[in-house]
Amino acid sequence: MKIKGLRWYIITLIAIATVINYIDRSAINILWPYIHEDFGIDVADSKNALAAITTFFMIAYAIGQTVTGKMMDAIGTRLGMTVSILGWSLSIALHAFAKTILSFSIFRLFLGFFEAGNWPGATKNNAEWFPPKERAIAQGIFGAGASLGSVVSAPVIVLLYIAFGWKATFVLIGFLGLIWLIPWLYFNRNIPQNHPFITEEEKQHIMQQDPHTVTAAAEPLHWKELLKIKNTWGIILSRFFIDPVWWLFVTWLPTFLKEQFHFDIKQIGAFAWVPYLFAALGSLAGGYYSSYRIRQQIPAVQARKEAVTIGSILMIVSLIIILLRLDALKDTPTLAMCLIGMTLFGFQFLINNIQTLPSDYFHGKNVGTVSGMGGTAAVLGTLITTWIVPIITQTSYISFFALAAILVPLSWISIKYIYSKK
Repeated sequence: MKIKGLRWYIITLIAIATVINYIDRSAINILWPYIHEDFGIDVADSKNALAAITTFFMIAYAIGQTVTGKMMDAIGTRLGMTVSILGWSLSIALHAFAKTILSFSIFRLFLGFFEAGNWPGATKNNAEWFPPKERAIAQGIFGAGASLGSVVSAPVIVLLYIAFGWKATFVLIGFLGLIWLIPWLYFNRNIPQNHPFITEEEKQHIMQQDPHTVTAAAEPLHWKELLKIKNTWGIILSRFFIDPVWWLFVTWLPTFLKEQFHFDIKQIGAFAWVPYLFAALGSLAGGYYSSYRIRQQIPAVQARKEAVTIGSILMIVSLIIILLRLDALKDTPTLAMCLIGMTLFGFQFLINNIQTLPSDYFHGKNVGTVSGMGGTAAVLGTLITTWIVPIITQTSYISFFALAAILVPLSWISIKYIYSKK
């Protein structure tokens, strides 16, 4: 049996896995403002407690990015993604059995470690299944999964919470990953060169190379050797600065809505998805833009850098408007959600192009490793902002949005002046 367009089946499954990933990780952020009292945490300490729980998740996520990136290179994406999603599905279900903040945090640690594999796995998968001119589109579809997961997570989790309570909610969303494994193991049986379902035409299409792309050595390199390469640092630093902006909203948006607009959980379910719809559109637009530029014979790295610049401008403009109008926005939550949405549109426009760079420059057994190193750096940056937020938001969220605005140009500089095609 041959399947035409098999690579699109594979990337669709990766996107669905990412939707599930974000439903699972978002549950605590959506529910925490309304369940913290079950753990003996009062309102005054709730943000510090959430920051502590998130720290467990992010530390494990940082370690997991590098470890699972190496795992993807060692055992392949088919088995690597299977291990990751099995691990995080069981971990999220275990949240229902937490009795204390400590046990909750331990289950969160396991969740972070296994969820980390989704990112280096997706990047390596796209390098295997797509030629350079299509990789940003593939990464955009994968990135749209992250945004779509955030779109659907708020209403889905709120509905499950209202119907069954928070414990059953964690168990039910844990089943999603187990169901996903069935089509994944069926369709993704091997790499394209050896896949029994792939057509010869599609195989030849995937094997196309960008003549402008210069790739590093194909042999596996140790982390120390990779750190001697300038482009590795461009990827690491850009992710260190830009990813915390996304996590600022993923972690703190429900709390912001409750404190800024006094929303109850039903209102959060009605509003919190809006910015992530913008983000999903940005993900697809950013992937399309750079792929379009490559089809115009523009070198891949130049096309990625152009997309990073456009996304950075959109983010900075939106964040500056929020900073200037934050007090006025208290009376217009819809406008506030749209401005945050434009920020996340810009983020997704650029991030998929940054995440594609490891597959543009590195080759073979190094793609997942470099992607994982970038992911680890992203988490380290996010940990710092996670610790800062409870301090800077005690009386106002002005510093919250100012922090995001400062990080954007630092990431842009890392790509513009550190990463090169040579």
